Amino acid sequence: MMNNFYKRGISILEVIVVIAVLCIIAIIVIPQFAKTRENQVLKTAVADILSSINKARSQTLSSLDSSKYGVRFESDKVIIFTGTVFSAGAGTNESINITTPASITNVTLDGSSGTSGDIYFNRLSGSPSKTGTVTISTTSFTKIITIFATGVASVD
Repeated sequence: MMNNFYKRGISILEVIVVIAVLCIIAIIVIPQFAKTRENQVLKTAVADILSSINKARSQTLSSLDSSKYGVRFESDKVIIFTGTVFSAGAGTNESINITTPASITNVTLDGSSGTSGDIYFNRLSGSPSKTGTVTISTTSFTKIITIFATGVASVD
């Protein structure tokens, strides 16, 4: 009799219970991984934007190529440009793409608001042509970068 007990195998009920437990674990864990990834993408986008602002400012202060440098904010990228006016076709433009699902959702510079805008830095002081905020968002998270009159940018 004991010999037959070990030869029975797995019942369909046991398989269903195991599948149900695995499904419950997946339902709980997968959304948390998605939120973690989304938050990391936002942090990377913020770091890229801050880095671009700092790079344009430092290039201006060092008088690299005797030029001023600026930053153009667009919904899916940030562009470092040479001079005081952004030109889309300029060969010196350096484009930094923002990874989805993060995007620039609002640019408020000197009172004007929209989904794009640009600033440039003054050579002697490093102060920006405009001050304000840049909002970066994902579906669940938002960060705001503030550009101060000194040219320093920080995130909330």
